[in-house]
Amino acid sequence: MTDASRPLFLYGPGYSARYLADIWPAPVFGTVRSQQSAAKLSPTRIEPVPIDDAAALEARVAGADMVISAPPDDAGCPAFARIGRFADQAHSITYLSTTGVYGDLAGGWAMEWTPTRPQSQRAERRVTAETQWRRVSTRLMIVRLPGIYGPGRSAFDRLKAGTARRVVKPGQVFSRIHVADIATGLRALLRSPAEGVFNLCDEYAAPPEDVITYAADLLSEPPPPEIPFETAELTPIGRSFYAECKRVSNAKIKAATGWRPEYPTYKQGLKAILEQMA
Repeated sequence: MTDASRPLFLYGPGYSARYLADIWPAPVFGTVRSQQSAAKLSPTRIEPVPIDDAAALEARVAGADMVISAPPDDAGCPAFARIGRFADQAHSITYLSTTGVYGDLAGGWAMEWTPTRPQSQRAERRVTAETQWRRVSTRLMIVRLPGIYGPGRSAFDRLKAGTARRVVKPGQVFSRIHVADIATGLRALLRSPAEGVFNLCDEYAAPPEDVITYAADLLSEPPPPEIPFETAELTPIGRSFYAECKRVSNAKIKAATGWRPEYPTYKQGLKAILEQMA
């Protein structure tokens, strides 16, 4: 079991990682690329570590629980390229991947043992990064995340910006997770003796247009009109999302840690965000 006083090292202290930092009981360190990015961490409790300072990186990695959320490139995980040679000094390594590695399951369930069949370049890069981190000898967890939403990144924001659309593709569902549940799920994993691959998601895969409709109802606004998928003008990335349909199971992480999502469906999550906005 992880010592509650063990430091946390964040490679890529972005949106999700900052929520974990907020609830971590020990010192938290995070990589920065410039003085400007270090200044952005000043409102948080994350102590910046220059990404080009190899000695400082190695010192902060040693003995820490390390969480990597930096996106991969064509060569795989940039964190592995930069700190892979001394990553075994960490107490544990958690790599945040994506459920996109499962590809399209025609609405079926994605379990941790489901074969990976990436259908996009983004997902292929994640599989490469996962493979790189499997080479380390320390305790490793690969956490696969679906669509992430939360304050500042929800259907409310798209509705207010006028960019929300209800694209309807019959039978299409997506899994998702509230950012606060990512934080508590990761904390539960790090406090347990678990290792391996885990899906971290909520408990209700839903059509994306339903989420927009519910958010509009909460705002007492009319939802945007429905647009058939066949006639929708989508970017290549947007169209690639609709090319995959699956339901993601969180049974393994619940069994391994006792964790339960505070927001098991998008309805509880959106209600909580709206209360924070009030």
